[in-house]
Amino acid sequence: MNILGNSSFCVDPIFIMGNYCNNLLICNFYYPNYSITNNTTKLYRIQTKRNSLWKRTFYFDSHKYYFDSVIVGVGTEEIVEEVIEGNYKRFRWNEIRHDVTEEQKQAIGKLPFKMVKRCKAVMRQIICFSEEKGRLCDVLGAWVKIMKPTRADWLSVLKELKNMDHPLYLEVAEHALLEESFEPNLRDYTKLIHYYSKESQLDAAENIFTAMKQRGFICDQVILTTMVHMYSKAGHLDRAEEYFEEIKLLGEPLDKRSYGSMIMTYIRAGMPEKGESLLEEMDAQEIYAGSEVYKALLRAYSKIGNAEGAQRVFDAIQMAGIIPDDKVCSLLIYAYGMAGQSEKARIAFENMKRVGIKPTDKCISLVLVAYEKENMINTALKFLIDLEKDGIMVGEETSRILASWFRKLGVVEEVELVLRDFATTTSHQIS
Repeated sequence: MNILGNSSFCVDPIFIMGNYCNNLLICNFYYPNYSITNNTTKLYRIQTKRNSLWKRTFYFDSHKYYFDSVIVGVGTEEIVEEVIEGNYKRFRWNEIRHDVTEEQKQAIGKLPFKMVKRCKAVMRQIICFSEEKGRLCDVLGAWVKIMKPTRADWLSVLKELKNMDHPLYLEVAEHALLEESFEPNLRDYTKLIHYYSKESQLDAAENIFTAMKQRGFICDQVILTTMVHMYSKAGHLDRAEEYFEEIKLLGEPLDKRSYGSMIMTYIRAGMPEKGESLLEEMDAQEIYAGSEVYKALLRAYSKIGNAEGAQRVFDAIQMAGIIPDDKVCSLLIYAYGMAGQSEKARIAFENMKRVGIKPTDKCISLVLVAYEKENMINTALKFLIDLEKDGIMVGEETSRILASWFRKLGVVEEVELVLRDFATTTSHQIS
């Protein structure tokens, strides 16, 4: 006959502390430092100053249980022990005192002095975390349950992990989105998608976006623009266009970032005409793209030798109030050179000088390349002589282009002369 029934014993190695016979009042009365819940499946012990030197307690029950303990630091020294039933070892949180590598010690030592204790506690666990200890989600879950972090605590931990470039940053950030204490908002999802975008992890970013919608968040222009930008960089024109259409369906005026992301998508896809069409749509609404968008579109036209398109974009740059610099001017010169219009390339060069932009050796060499395309050696030499009269000396790149051109013509002596002059000019500049 089983006299004990469903009772269980808690036996200390020194003496018997008491027993539990389905009567919580008796146990709590005699042993206030214990808290018993869920009948015999869980037992909590609170360490106090009076019993701080207690030895490990053994647990017996008429049923066969396997337990795993989770030790969580509360404040600075108090310890709460939670017993979890089950054969699967989920997680074991111990105070980080032993088995710490030198690298981990240094990382812990670099934690901000002003970081609150509960944040430092979970940071130590993350820094010293390994798969042998369980799952990271269990570590964070225990932290939330015991230490009750606020949104500010989560942000502090995430900021520090990002500054450390810690490999578990993304996993912690994803888990935070599931916690009520984090109070996640739309911008939290946007930041995480943007981070995945930079790492070219498109599937992960798409999963976060889907999860966001499933959790009841409504997409806005900012997060949809982030998706456009991500697929633009990845070269997925169709997906970028889909998200751009979703932005239009919001019924709100599009801002320059949304337009700019889609224009860059068309540029990367080799479709500058469509990008220019959006640019004109922006101009009609008096919305002006950033200078980098204009330059990218101008570069796209220049590379394919579309001089007319390059000139239109160059004019649009000035209409947008952006002052052209030598790099912008060189792109226009290059476009005319690629199109075989050397005289217009020269006019663009002279216009640049007229407005006070000092021509670089790159600009000079591009005019020379334009003349070479049309085999206008005499005109090219006159161009160089005029520059010399104006006190503008050619540099290394222009000299090499001219020397290469002379070699093709079989004029060896002129080549040697050019190289000698270049060497002399360089030595004078150095001295």
